[in-house]
Amino acid sequence: MSTDAGEPDATSSDDEGIELRLEVVVVPVSDVDHAKTFYTEKLGFNADVDQQVSEEMRVVQLTPPGSACSVTIGTGMAAMEPGSLKGLQLIVSDIRKARAHLAGRGVEISEVQVFDSGSPRPIREGDDLDFAGFAFFKDPDGNGWAVQQMPDGR
Repeated sequence: MSTDAGEPDATSSDDEGIELRLEVVVVPVSDVDHAKTFYTEKLGFNADVDQQVSEEMRVVQLTPPGSACSVTIGTGMAAMEPGSLKGLQLIVSDIRKARAHLAGRGVEISEVQVFDSGSPRPIREGDDLDFAGFAFFKDPDGNGWAVQQMPDGR
């Protein structure tokens, strides 16, 4: 089955039982040590790997608490410009609590917002934040992250 654009339909599969998992996303940074400090000390990511593979290549793998997907920063890996990655998302079960936690760790993070008719607005008393509650921050290079509330943090 295919879409109108001729692309395969994501809901159909010729390969029954094939599992595709996103495990690592490369995040382009200019200063690996500074970025590693931000991700571990301010965001609380676990530093899984920090290896100087060669003179030109260093790989640092960092995993958010509770996540099966990691980010990798380093040298000699990505052709992307530092700060050019946008739209990375962390999922939480309580956006207010997560925002307060990150702000308390020194992360410059936006207030919680909801998307109402496609535009963000400040939250109001009684807003259902599941699927709609977001807060935004950037790493030291300007890579853009969103924190989104989902039911049970799924």
